[in-house]
Amino acid sequence: MGKVVAVEYVTLDGVFEEPAWSGPYFNEELSGWQAENLREADALLLGRHTYEGFKAAWPQMEATTGDFGVKMNSMPKHVATTTLSTPEWNASFLEGEVADAVAELRARPGTLLINGSASLVNYLTRHNLIDEYRIMIFPVVHGEGRRLWADGTRIALSLRESWQTKTGVQVVTYVPA
Repeated sequence: MGKVVAVEYVTLDGVFEEPAWSGPYFNEELSGWQAENLREADALLLGRHTYEGFKAAWPQMEATTGDFGVKMNSMPKHVATTTLSTPEWNASFLEGEVADAVAELRARPGTLLINGSASLVNYLTRHNLIDEYRIMIFPVVHGEGRRLWADGTRIALSLRESWQTKTGVQVVTYVPA
């Protein structure tokens, strides 16, 4: 059986969108940790917005990101969308009910990595389909913007691991309790 791992950037007040605020705190420690997350993944699981943003950016970044960019561009991507019709960038679109499609993928060996995709993370959380939450909490209060957790999303978690970077980012891994 595989697992679904969500990796998210958030501010202290829970904002996740447009993480330009992460730049001053991003360092080699986080870069290495992110590379390890990608290295252990067999495929990406993405919502439509994140897929479109990644698809637009990553092919042009491969030359400057080395092995990370090569893996990002070449690995399979499973995308939750009802509006796109032509998969590109090694993608396939989930068919039918998203929870059923992800449960089927999760039943196979391997790790599905979710980056961003908060709507998908909230949806899969409500369906008990995420095995680990790896969250980078940046020492910033943004004050406005879309929060990672939507109203109505509830889950009890157990801390598996935590550590802090030299720039003050708390990196926590939670699993469902």
